Amino acid sequence: MMQSEVTAGKNKGLIRRFLPYYRKYWKTVIFDLCCAALTSGAELALPMIVREITGRATTPERVDSLTTQFILTVGAVYLMLRIIEAAANYYMQYIGHVMGSRLETDMRTDLFHHLQQLSFSYFSQTKVGQIMSRITSDLFEVTEFSHHCPEEFLIAGIKIIVSFILLININPLLTLLMFGVLPFMVFFAWRYNHKFRAAFKQRNRQVGEINAQVEDSLLGVRVVKSFANEDMEEHKFDEGNQKFLEYKSISYRYMAEFGTSNRIFDALMYILVVVVGALMVKDRSITVADYAAYLLFVSVLLSSIRRIVEFIEQFQRGMTGIERFYEIMDAPEEITDKPDAEDLTNVSGEVVFENVGFHYTDGGDEVLHRLNMTVHAGQSVALVGPSGAGKTTLCNLIPRFYDVTEGRILIDGHDVRDLKQKSLRQAIGMVQQDVYLFSGSVLDNILYGKPGATREEAIEAAKLAGAHSFISALPDGYDTYVGERGVRLSGGQKQRISIARVFLKNPPILILDEATSALDNESERLVQQSLESLAKGRTVFTIAHRLTTIRNADVIWVLTENGIEETGSHEELMAKDGVYAGLYRMYTEEGSAS
Repeated sequence: MMQSEVTAGKNKGLIRRFLPYYRKYWKTVIFDLCCAALTSGAELALPMIVREITGRATTPERVDSLTTQFILTVGAVYLMLRIIEAAANYYMQYIGHVMGSRLETDMRTDLFHHLQQLSFSYFSQTKVGQIMSRITSDLFEVTEFSHHCPEEFLIAGIKIIVSFILLININPLLTLLMFGVLPFMVFFAWRYNHKFRAAFKQRNRQVGEINAQVEDSLLGVRVVKSFANEDMEEHKFDEGNQKFLEYKSISYRYMAEFGTSNRIFDALMYILVVVVGALMVKDRSITVADYAAYLLFVSVLLSSIRRIVEFIEQFQRGMTGIERFYEIMDAPEEITDKPDAEDLTNVSGEVVFENVGFHYTDGGDEVLHRLNMTVHAGQSVALVGPSGAGKTTLCNLIPRFYDVTEGRILIDGHDVRDLKQKSLRQAIGMVQQDVYLFSGSVLDNILYGKPGATREEAIEAAKLAGAHSFISALPDGYDTYVGERGVRLSGGQKQRISIARVFLKNPPILILDEATSALDNESERLVQQSLESLAKGRTVFTIAHRLTTIRNADVIWVLTENGIEETGSHEELMAKDGVYAGLYRMYTEEGSAS
């Protein structure tokens, strides 16, 4: 099968999927198309008006009928057609574009909603810059496509069909010669179709790469400057920018080739009408009036064809945008609620791991293997071990950020896969190793833990997290703007605010992934006291490298590449003099040395 046929088939499939977005606006679409049809009236009427006037003026027996009243009447009719055309064009330009923007908004809403449903694995494999490109610039192209595509094809179709009907009744031979050029133009456009699509897709993908590179460089600007690597970043940007120029140049070359070929066909059509028409006038096969009408109709046809040719670029940009939109929409939601999923209510906090195994990709190395453990409600569990042993992975399985690949995890006797994700995650509070604060105020970031909570509740949570003192000392207190990703705060301050979020949420199950890793000794002591207070009556999973912070845990799990090698309290594990004891001595020796 030829590439162009594949592209045509893909276009049909994409348009079929895209059409339902018009459903909400079908009345606007119909009226818009009616206006598009009306804009063709004046242009199609002009050749016939000129034919009639020329016919009366060049025919002796009819010249007396070319009266002032007739001319003024024709002028009034033509003026009315132009007024109608102007009103219809205003509607198309204003309401039609607004409809396209609303359709774009609907698509962006659906896209963002779908992104919220995708699992961690999707985002670990996809650059944020690529996603941003699709949710912004690609969908803008779809707006223009959605509005202009129906209009342009309808207007061109009306002009071509009406022109053919009128002209075939005047002179069949000249009409067939003139329209005989059109199939070649259509064939040529069809052959170029897949070239345009490939070029625009490469160009849009490179825009995403540039976005990703800029985002990476700007978010890491402190690292860039600390290593004095501005030249390296500029070099990487220049490489991506030059690639974008290369892809854009290719698309413009195709447009130039396509446009030039169409100008050749334009010239051929004009030459046919001018030469053959003139010979027919000489032989009296057609009248001067008919000849003038043909020349004007050629202008009408060619102007329509030029608009379609110019629209080909916009059409392909729009189709590329739709294709890239559905590439994300077709990404599977790996973590979904079952149809009969239940809400998790009245949580006591017992967590059971039954033969739990996990690997990130099909055929990938197994991170966890047949893990069997029970954590009783209210128990405090600490996970220690070397990096890469699966501590964070294990904790990410509890709120279903990933699904186990074998076995199951139970909370209060319920398989987490049988629960609604929202209720499951509302019962779990997390302070993750990588602290993320949203752009906004300190108060906004604390309230994120419990939307709808009062300012007083947020302040109380901050006090429990040991954050109230430094927040009060900020220029605007709790209303201080933290900057993008909390850039205006220190690492320890950001960590305490993130902990305050969890205090405000007040969940029955806590997961603390290096929760105190960025705190100074004094802050760590304050937060540790608060965490111990909060942990009473709750189930707590703590991942820590500072082994002194987990000495009071009810049970410690030592994870290695072999699974859970040791379990027990601090005293029990030290008495065993095994892996944990070795880690603890190494940590305390390092601490003493420092």
